[in-house]
Amino acid sequence: MNPIGLLFIAVGAFAACGGIFNWEWYMNSRRARFFSAILSRTGARIFYVIVGTGIAVLGAMVTGGLVELGKK
Repeated sequence: MNPIGLLFIAVGAFAACGGIFNWEWYMNSRRARFFSAILSRTGARIFYVIVGTGIAVLGAMVTGGLVELGKK
C-alpha cells in the first residue's frame, strides 16, 4: 500500500466535494475564480468534480498497486 495514493485520494475527494457542495469559500478562491470566469460557476463546479474524481481514482489505483509512481 502506497501512502502517496492515500494523499491523492484525499486531495481528489476534497476537490470533488468543493464542487459538489458548492462551498462558497472554495469557489471564491483565486484559482476557482479563474475557472469561474472562463467556464461560469456551474462549469467550474463540474470541472472540479471531474478533476477531483480523476485524482481520487488515480490515488486508488496507486494505493492498490495498479499504477506505480516514480519508477522507471
